[in-house]
Amino acid sequence: MPTAICLHRPELTTALANGDRKLDDLTAPCPRAFAAGTTIVAQGAEHGFVYRLRTGWVGRVRQLPDGRAQYLMVFLPGDLFAIKSAFVAAHPDAVVALSDATVERLEQRRLREAFESDPEVALRCTWQIVEEERRLHNWVVSLGQGSAEERIAHLLIEFSARLGATAGTAQALEYPFPLTQDQLGNVLGLTSVHVNRVLRRLREEGLVSIRNRVVSIHDPEALERIAEPLRDATVQNAGDALAAG
Repeated sequence: MPTAICLHRPELTTALANGDRKLDDLTAPCPRAFAAGTTIVAQGAEHGFVYRLRTGWVGRVRQLPDGRAQYLMVFLPGDLFAIKSAFVAAHPDAVVALSDATVERLEQRRLREAFESDPEVALRCTWQIVEEERRLHNWVVSLGQGSAEERIAHLLIEFSARLGATAGTAQALEYPFPLTQDQLGNVLGLTSVHVNRVLRRLREEGLVSIRNRVVSIHDPEALERIAEPLRDATVQNAGDALAAG
């Protein structure tokens, strides 16, 4: 089942789950493994495959000519990525394994044929695009208006909710976190020094800690209060929807 499916209209749940299962039948049976740091889709290159992430974390990144980079999206297990392959010839961004990852891939022409013939597959693909748009809209607000504390709290709470939804719980209060501080800074639009300073303060206040690449959320209510201004109503209601589901 796609991650955080509870965040959307409940009447779509069955069709989305059916579409997800049908994608299982379409993807190649042998998962492909990528080591951390491997480029899965090259920036600016034509690419003919769509992927489903099974294990690990993967990021979409835009590299600038002078070496600067902006992480645009982080994909977690259950997500589809590189779905643009079904619509555009070349990808404007790279997709990179942030940790060791296993993925299943599907040739874009085969996906497009299923998209055109099966409404449930089409709905599942559309859901992925809509969900990415929602996350990006939230992140534009975060980058434009959020303080450093709000950005970091928002990101950690978002990962907690998404990973929890995959496991059928409201939150994952402890989870692997493969991002380095430099990568985290590139996601947040902050220097690694600033990231380190804010994380140290949150740790000293007993809210959250990151040790040995594992996030431990000690006070989720306090962390959520910091993130609250940047969180949309969909995310704010996710816990209630999961509890009811």
